[in-house]
Amino acid sequence: MTASYPALRLRRTRASDWSRRLHAENVLTPADLIWPLFVTEGQGVEEPIASLPGVSRWSLDGIVARAREAADLGIPCLALFPNTPSHLRTDDGREAQNPDNLMCRAIRAIKDAVPQIGVLTDVALDPYTTHGHDGLVDAAGYVVNDSTADALVQQALTQARAGSDVIAPSDMMDGRIGLIRAALEAEGFVNVQIMAYAAKYASAFYGPFRDAVNTRGLLKGDKRTYQMDSANAEEALREVALDLAEGADSVMVKPGLPYLDIIRRVKDEFRVPTFAYQVSGEYAMIETAVAAGAADRDAMVLETLMAFKRAGCAGVLTYHAAHAARLLNA
Repeated sequence: MTASYPALRLRRTRASDWSRRLHAENVLTPADLIWPLFVTEGQGVEEPIASLPGVSRWSLDGIVARAREAADLGIPCLALFPNTPSHLRTDDGREAQNPDNLMCRAIRAIKDAVPQIGVLTDVALDPYTTHGHDGLVDAAGYVVNDSTADALVQQALTQARAGSDVIAPSDMMDGRIGLIRAALEAEGFVNVQIMAYAAKYASAFYGPFRDAVNTRGLLKGDKRTYQMDSANAEEALREVALDLAEGADSVMVKPGLPYLDIIRRVKDEFRVPTFAYQVSGEYAMIETAVAAGAADRDAMVLETLMAFKRAGCAGVLTYHAAHAARLLNA
């Protein structure tokens, strides 16, 4: 026992519910959540994703219904990802720049129906290419940086013109944040935010997402020449510093729970809005544990989301957003 015992008993403040709530160092609310949604073609379409139990692709009418649901729950922002039809996928991913593509139509539909909700849009070419990479590929199979960055600028402008509130480049090309920021400013989109996927790791946790956007079978090789090595932490700080210097309004660490140390270091070093993506593999692990009777979904969802807040996150992209919001609003 310490010399101060029993004068100091840390359990005193834990003894009752009201006191635990009063002394909580971090608070989780629906306003901390961003809900990723998958968009597909058609009308009245809901396509369940087998590797993401409880998650579906939705046609535009379903996406609008999810936007209304999110607004009612107090979720402030949606993140959109398209399931581009196979006949529109090309080596150069040019469908990403089509002002009437699936992503742009989804943006407009949400903004027309639920204008008060934020829309975050992914900037990368992988949902639009035949090879499944985030950028343009040369004859040797290498994802080239500068010409990819030029294509991403046009993709970002296309989304901003459609009404996107937050441009979120997830490609990990060097220099693309500065180019996109300059292009947005030049076209007058001064209030369109950039949330940079600043520390995105080449991870084993992305598999179900690739099922959701139908790229798993397309990917030739891997993404290790442009996404980060899981062994590296100092490099993440360099990536974040560059993206902030180029004009990012906020930064993201991806995946989430395996990289809580990176989140904490980014927040401590830069003191900027820092987000995490609780990615598809993390979601699937929770749902698999629940299905096996090994975990309580409600408790596990809230505990993992609180872990992000405790690590320093301003918010979290999570497929459990609607479920968590209902729990928090109860």
